[in-house]
Amino acid sequence: MCQRPINRPQDKADRKRYYSGKNKVHTVKNNVISARGGKVLFLSDTYEGKKHDKKIADEEGYPFPVGSVLWQDTGFQGFAPDGVKIKQPKKKPRNGELSNTQKEENRQISKIRVEVEHQIGGIKRCQIVVQKFRNWVDHYIDDVMETACGLHNFRLTHRQKRDAHLAAA
Repeated sequence: MCQRPINRPQDKADRKRYYSGKNKVHTVKNNVISARGGKVLFLSDTYEGKKHDKKIADEEGYPFPVGSVLWQDTGFQGFAPDGVKIKQPKKKPRNGELSNTQKEENRQISKIRVEVEHQIGGIKRCQIVVQKFRNWVDHYIDDVMETACGLHNFRLTHRQKRDAHLAAA
């Protein structure tokens, strides 16, 4: 999930719709699905900041290949597409503790999940995605995110080619 700040909308209904109570700021958000190794495979449409990540995933309906493994964070609790193995950290129960094996499983999952966070950081190298977005031209906010993801994939492709060329030399 990639959340981006926007200017406070003038319309009262829009202010309520775009306000993310969790972050206490007006935002838009996209869900990102990436492959191991860094490339962005899927970018959801842009949604208002108030909409929950799991609800976006349910609405998008991305078809996962049968037998694939989905490493998701706890914001997607209950999201389980057909034919996909889910790897998700366990939440600590209310007024309880996780067992040592559950804590170790969470650490192992986090070691893989950190790659996704690094990929989102790679997308956010484009400062237009990080800074408050002030342009209200139709669909421009979508184009900005698509361009940032495309540049991230382009950078990874050329990094791999460069590394292969240096290894051969």
